[in-house]
Amino acid sequence: MNENLKNISIIITTMLLLFVSTMALGQKLEPKERRTEPDHIITSKILGRDYRLYISFPKNYSAKDTVSYPVLYVLDGELVFPIINGTRAILDSQKELEDLIIVSISAADFILRYNDYTTSVSASTDEKKEKDLNVPKGLFKSGGADKFLVSMKTEIVPFVDKNYKTNSDRGLFGHSFGGLFTAYCLVNSDGYFTRFGISSPALWWDNEKLLNQAVTQFKENKTWDIPQTKIFISVGDKEHSGFVTTMVKYSSYLEQSDYDNIDLKWQIFEGESHSSMYSANVSKTLSILYGKKVVND
Repeated sequence: MNENLKNISIIITTMLLLFVSTMALGQKLEPKERRTEPDHIITSKILGRDYRLYISFPKNYSAKDTVSYPVLYVLDGELVFPIINGTRAILDSQKELEDLIIVSISAADFILRYNDYTTSVSASTDEKKEKDLNVPKGLFKSGGADKFLVSMKTEIVPFVDKNYKTNSDRGLFGHSFGGLFTAYCLVNSDGYFTRFGISSPALWWDNEKLLNQAVTQFKENKTWDIPQTKIFISVGDKEHSGFVTTMVKYSSYLEQSDYDNIDLKWQIFEGESHSSMYSANVSKTLSILYGKKVVND
């Protein structure tokens, strides 16, 4: 009798162990939250808000030598930093890029981004966004590009220059409203930036106000008193027509001006939407702005 009870006990224990192990194997794991931590958070006194900086360094960067590096400033930092940092690492592995520092800049949220990157005030668009998103009136305020540019020049870039081994060779890369801001910086350039990655720029903004300013400038000025400058402008062929037609107009008039000190390339990416364009053109933008010259043996 005792032996039978013992056997039954073993059977029950085995079944319980099998049941528990089956349950454990069948459980689905929740994804871990992964968040890239910024290298720095700095406060803009001009704008009264914080900006997060995400920084990518060339492979041989060292604080112990005297080598200095060009810097590419990238807008929408938190979102795009993993993409551009990973792409840069792949290109670097084949020694296809110049050594450079990449600094991605991120505001706290979309509303602040909207203010920073829009190049003129459009009250009707502000009101429409507030209505569409059902947020309080006065929350969306466009037209802050001029102040954001001042903040970049007097707060963000000097902070980077003070803490890292940079030189005066600066680039700027932005997508969508970030592309609009980058196009604005080119048109209003004083030589502060000399490499521009303008991706899917929202040049339709405010009845094409910036676009019209640019076209007038390109048509009327036979020369442009800025340093040698590289520019890559791109858009996807599946984007809203407003993005495509305005980008083509901006690029075509700049190309026709044929400035001696402008190295311009532009491209319409086949099969790319507004959302997919950024990932699609990061490698091309880096290669055009910072690619090493290929030397044939």
